[in-house]
Parts: sequence; structure tokens; C-alpha cells
Amino acid sequence: MFDSDNWIEIWHSMKKNPLRSFMTGFGVFWGMFMLIIMLGSGNGLRNGVTGDMKGFSTNSVYVWAMSTSKSYGGFKPGRRVQLTFEDAVAIKNNVKHVDIIAPRNQLGGYGDNNNISRGTKSGSFTVMGDTPDYFKVKLLELSYGRVINDFDMRDKRKVCVIGDRVHEVLFNKGENPIGKSINIQGVHYTVVGMTKSGNGRMSRRDGESIYIPFSTFTKAYNYGNKVSWFSILANKDVPPESVETNIKAYLAERHKVDPEDTMAFGSFTAGKFMKKMNQGFSLINLVVWIVGVFSLISGIIGISNIMIVVVKERTKEIGVKRALGARPYLIIRQVIMEAFSLTAVFGYTGLVLGVVLLENASTIMTTFDVSDQYFKNPEIDFNIAVKSLVVLIFCGMLAGLIPAIRASRIKPIEALREE
Repeated sequence: MFDSDNWIEIWHSMKKNPLRSFMTGFGVFWGMFMLIIMLGSGNGLRNGVTGDMKGFSTNSVYVWAMSTSKSYGGFKPGRRVQLTFEDAVAIKNNVKHVDIIAPRNQLGGYGDNNNISRGTKSGSFTVMGDTPDYFKVKLLELSYGRVINDFDMRDKRKVCVIGDRVHEVLFNKGENPIGKSINIQGVHYTVVGMTKSGNGRMSRRDGESIYIPFSTFTKAYNYGNKVSWFSILANKDVPPESVETNIKAYLAERHKVDPEDTMAFGSFTAGKFMKKMNQGFSLINLVVWIVGVFSLISGIIGISNIMIVVVKERTKEIGVKRALGARPYLIIRQVIMEAFSLTAVFGYTGLVLGVVLLENASTIMTTFDVSDQYFKNPEIDFNIAVKSLVVLIFCGMLAGLIPAIRASRIKPIEALREE
């Protein structure tokens, strides 16, 4: 294995036919390169999408009211159901396995933004009325200050927590917003905290939100006991889907809605969504491996074919070696080492270039002004990359085994007569 003469002979063989050696090795290089790139891209997609779900607890449930689609209890279809603060208390007391329930209101309704100002600066943002419990259901990262607490609720304080994108519009870069005032529809609120958001759609929405105490919200904007929707945290020992079903059934009974009416209440379960998402990524990962493995196989087949040609071309040389006393295993070793060299060099090159490209993907995207909220930090597991290379090299050596055995069976007399 470490005989320098063998390696010199392999080098001269490759140097003698550089184009053929390159084209043969390129198949191995391309297979490894594409496998690394596809695996890294799949992980980048996973990181982007799962990063957008950052802060969502897997046992969180969100429930809101819509309009009925069936007549029931003397009511006609098309009746708008209105959730109330009393519903939150009733759900907490009567529906099992509800750990936390946080009523929420949005100024203007879902999807509506409001003009917010500070001095000469203004912007359109989402204004939410929240209880302290909401920040236990949705875990928001803070850059400054704190979130809404029980004292804010009790005293109906005019305080708020702003998103980082609100800060970008209303404040100077790097300015600490704590203690500063902003104007929301004629009411001034003191900033007590600022959240940090990511680049995904949901994260951007958090960054463009302003949170004020639920009690202050209902008083300032005359919402009474109305609630837009509930954010709920189910106990960890039960499936959140079952809690979701029980809450909707209880609300249907409480608001005199047909139990079979699927249009009266909407809901979203983060855990169920993430489960489906992970299944999708597993399927993508399987497809990537299938495509990548077949690409590598095509390269390995190229190695096997070229070694058959090499053996054919060097029939006389092998015959001379056999005539001088070279044993069959030495011939086999020589051919396998050449297959090993081609596979290792080009496979390793494909691995290195693939990893380098992935490591610099973020820089490249920034340089060419390419941004995607669902693609972030493409990466490849080092252990998987190394194991793939080892398996590739092993398969390359196996690919050279058949030509090597054929070479070892060449009879010296017949080889010396070969033209």
C-alpha cells in the first residue's frame, strides 16, 4: 500500500491520459458535490421554515370564531359568533388539560394595521391587546426591557412592547426605546420592551407588532368583553389536538352552535403543523439521497468501465510482471489502488468544494442581494459528509475489483503475444 513505486506508476498512468482520467473522475466529483449541495440546501430550507416557527410551543393551540354554516337552536346559518373574556374563564374551568389560556384582541381586526407615530416619524403596524399569559404561550426573544406583567393589567397602564421592525421605523438606529413614548390612535404609550424577530413571514409579523395590556386595550378602544381569539397552552402529557377538539366542542355548546358545524370555529395547532412539516422534510431528504446516491453510482460505474479499459491497454505490461514472478494479489492491488486514487481524489474534491460553497452561501446571497425568508444557513452534518466519502471510496475500490481479478488471471504467454 505504501510502496512508492506503485504510486509513481499510478501517477504516470493518469498523466499519460489526463483527459480520460479527468472525465472519469469528474463523474465521481459531480456525484459527491451534488449530494453535499442538495443535503445542505435541504437543511437550509428546514432551518428557514423551522426558524419561522421559532417561539411556537409544540403544545400550543389557537382558536377563533367565524360564522355558522348550519341552523341550530332557532338561529339561522350565517350568524357571526363572538368570543368573550368570559369564554376564556369558562374554558379554563371546564375543559380538561388546558394549562394556559390567553385571550387576544387586535385593533381593527385580523390583518388590519394601524398608523402609529412618534414625533415626525410614522408607520403602519399591528396593535395587539394581550395578557401576560400570552408571553408564556408564544416565547418572544427580547432585545430591550420586559414584557407585559400583572401590574400593567391591574392598573391598566398605558405601556407597550414593540417589535424590532417598529423600532426601525419610529426610532433612530441603535436608540434604546425603553421609556420613550409612541402614539396609537391618539393615545400615548410608554415603551417597556422590544422583541427580536427573524426573517420569516411569521417572524416579520411579530416584528411589526405592538403589544399593550389587554385591560388597557379594552378600555382605550371600547372593546368591552370581546375577544378576537384565544392562545392556549395544553398540558404536555396530552395531545394538543384532543384539547383543540374539546375546546371547539365546548364553545359550540356554550354559543348554541351545531356540534357538526365545522365553519363556526377555526383553529391551529402548532404541533400538528410542525409534524406535517417534518414529514415533508423527511420526504425531501429521501428524494435528495436517492438522487445523490444514483449520481454517485453513475460515477462509480464510470470508474469500473475505465479500469476495464486500463487493464486491456496494459495487458502486455501485466504479462511481463507475471512472467517476472508478480503474484496475482499484487496485480489486484495495483488496479484497486488506481481505482482508489481516482475515487478518493475527485470524491474529496467534490466534498470540499460542496462544503465551501455551503459555508459561504449566506455571504453569496448577501453579495448578490438574494434573500429568501424560507432558506437559512444551509449546512451539512460533518459526520454524514465523511461517512459518504468513506462509502464512496469503498465502492470505488469495489468497482476496480472486477477488472483487477480479470487482470490477475491474465496468462503471461497470452499477454506477451497481445498486440
